Amino acid sequence: MTHPPAIDSFSHYGPLAVLILMAVGFGVANLILTHIIGPSRKGEIKGSTYESGMNPIGTARQRFNVRFYIVAIAFLIFDVEIVFLYPWATVFGGLADSSGLPELFLARMLFFVFTTIIAFVYAWRKGVFRYD
Repeated sequence: MTHPPAIDSFSHYGPLAVLILMAVGFGVANLILTHIIGPSRKGEIKGSTYESGMNPIGTARQRFNVRFYIVAIAFLIFDVEIVFLYPWATVFGGLADSSGLPELFLARMLFFVFTTIIAFVYAWRKGVFRYD
């Protein structure tokens, strides 16, 4: 039994490396081009604090309602769930019926989705999504 050379086993990482290089290159290019092309005027008004078109009033240590952060976390949970659902869905269609794997994959994903729904219902019942 012969094993493939180590170099051949890493050949399928080429597209991933290209994607990472493109992402890093895009970020670096944006920073450099913004510095070169962007306006560079300086002044008192330009350097002042900007608060969405309003003059900043009061302290920066203002407290916010914790519901804002809980809604943001709930959004992230559902976002991450979609990230996990997509690769699962692409693999699930290619599983052989005779192997018994489709039922196992389906059960695991239903458990994952069910626990996420339980968390959402819990947050809803606790009143997290109300803005009174």
